[in-house]
Amino acid sequence: MTTVAELLIESLADHGVRQVWGVVGDALNPVTDAIRREDRVEWMAVRHEEAAAFAASAQSQLTDDLAVCMGTVGPGAIHLINGLYDAKKSKTPVLAICGQVPREEMGSDFFQEVDNDVLFADVSVFCETITSIDQVPRIIEQAVNAALSERGVAVLSLPGDVGGLDLPKNTAVPRFLPAQPVLGPDPDAVRAAADAINAAGSVTFLVGQGARHARDEVFRAAELLSAPMVLSLKAKEGFDDDNPYEIGQSGLIGNPATAKAFEACDALVLIGTDFPYPEFLPTGKTVVQLDLRGAHIGRRTPVDHAVVGDSRLSLAALLPLLQEKSDRGHLDEARKLYERWVSGQQHFTDADYDHKKVGLLRRKVDNPDGLIRPELLAAAIERHADDDAVFTTDTGMSTVWLSRFIRMNGKRRLLGSYNLGSMANAMPMALGAQALERDRQVIALCGDGGISMLLGDLITAVSEELPVKLVVFDNGRLGMVKLEMEQVGLPEFGTVLHNPDFAKVAEAIGMRGIRVTDPHDVDGAVADALAHPGPVLLDVLTNPDEIALPPKPTLAQGWGFAIAKTKEFAVSPE
Repeated sequence: MTTVAELLIESLADHGVRQVWGVVGDALNPVTDAIRREDRVEWMAVRHEEAAAFAASAQSQLTDDLAVCMGTVGPGAIHLINGLYDAKKSKTPVLAICGQVPREEMGSDFFQEVDNDVLFADVSVFCETITSIDQVPRIIEQAVNAALSERGVAVLSLPGDVGGLDLPKNTAVPRFLPAQPVLGPDPDAVRAAADAINAAGSVTFLVGQGARHARDEVFRAAELLSAPMVLSLKAKEGFDDDNPYEIGQSGLIGNPATAKAFEACDALVLIGTDFPYPEFLPTGKTVVQLDLRGAHIGRRTPVDHAVVGDSRLSLAALLPLLQEKSDRGHLDEARKLYERWVSGQQHFTDADYDHKKVGLLRRKVDNPDGLIRPELLAAAIERHADDDAVFTTDTGMSTVWLSRFIRMNGKRRLLGSYNLGSMANAMPMALGAQALERDRQVIALCGDGGISMLLGDLITAVSEELPVKLVVFDNGRLGMVKLEMEQVGLPEFGTVLHNPDFAKVAEAIGMRGIRVTDPHDVDGAVADALAHPGPVLLDVLTNPDEIALPPKPTLAQGWGFAIAKTKEFAVSPE
């Protein structure tokens, strides 16, 4: 006889699921027992279910396929929610298997009972509770197919008395959808978009993750139109390397070249991006948007011409209709401004910068204690990381430094909570990535606030023998919040973190711990950490007052910083 739990795990294994992340417990004991007896599926035990959901989200994004996490009755399921929202916002398929109280107790406010169907309604594309063995194959198929086809989270709840039930003989094993077909654009929409682009003078591209598989087509269009290319952070994977049109990112992690390219263009072409910051986008331009999802059209900025369909197919249809723009002035100006900005940023990657003539004045302003500049650390990671490394970043300043100093080369991968913007994602995402390929280098750029929020799952790296490299930008602050406060003239408050020696914490847990306080030791420490065969935590004390300006600082922001600093000097944030 086959049980409900055994059928569920067999169907997932048949689909190719290799790991399930979670914490064991009560209602889901039949499921974990089925995993124990299924050689094709590995149980990945975490210390907090949020880490399980983040790890599954990372695996799904890396494989572009289903990943699975579990949380048992009540609190266990609730802990999954933040990581599941990351999967939802990243539009990646994840199955969450959740426990529920026994059927006869449902609705009675039983111990630990929560209404999973209500709890997960917003985060999921499918959410159902199995209450009868007659439902089993059908609901399992519906759950997984919904996650795969709608690129989202499916939640399947099992009451405590259901997982171990025997199924009728010859119950069919659920089978799931193959890869989804790609959708081509409407020819009339393509023609209208081409006419608008041809009628415009200068053109700027904003390219997103949805165009990564269309690199050749995007390059041909940029060459034909002499268009500078602003990249979303998630587009770095596909467009960061060997790109003569790239001018970096926009938003708070942007630079002056992107602001200039937006401001000076006549037409803005959005390709496979849902860039979420409309205040950084230009107004008064002809806007063309190419996106697979019609719901994305116009929700960030008004769009004059929409082309709904796969970006590669849309560009392939658009290219023959485009007229060459031979004047490269717009592109060349943006590229020169970008290259000048990049060159200026490199000053901060010198360990002796604060002691040289060029850095003495700035040191008095923003680094009087001579702490390690985070740019120096990020540049060292870039220098020593493998060509095919997987990078994860915590939300906040560590993402800023990665965006500016670490290059994707076509083989490297990049993950972060770039749509949800959660803290504490880098380490558990790194665990998920490392579990997929234990021989591949996985580097997490962690904030000190982020690493301390889920600190217990450092133990998972040791217990599951995952050789992740965790680099902590330890500035004793919630750095992005500090920046946000200062921009509007508020002194930092509540942002100071009283951290332990994270390297010693790591050593107590059983992993290699390295702590760096001298800028001249950074390069060697990074090389040592990345060469170590097991898990490592590299704790680097960095400057909390490092200024990462937006691409086009306003006078109000300048006054805000000045006023904030005056208030901070008057009243210590401690």
